[in-house]
Amino acid sequence: MRADQVIIQPVLTEKSNIAREAEEKKYTFKVAKDANKYQIASAVAELFKVTAVKVHVISVKGKPKYTRGKSGYIKGTTGDWKKAIVTLAKGDVIQDIEGL
Repeated sequence: MRADQVIIQPVLTEKSNIAREAEEKKYTFKVAKDANKYQIASAVAELFKVTAVKVHVISVKGKPKYTRGKSGYIKGTTGDWKKAIVTLAKGDVIQDIEGL
């Protein structure tokens, strides 16, 4: 699997921004469902030219959603996805996400 197929997009929420701005640089990414920790670490190193020290992987369940149709309300869910929290080596920064 190629590096650009492993990392789908960064997750930019209030909680992930606080973790990113802390002393330990932790970046959160939405990743492919079948990617493992080693593939994620090598993809971050290849795409952003930084060193990943730790990788935590979380499977996120989809949220319930309702929509209105002709026959009333239709129940469904959003899709399940996988999230990775990557801790970088001291002094490393991902310039694309920081916006510098």
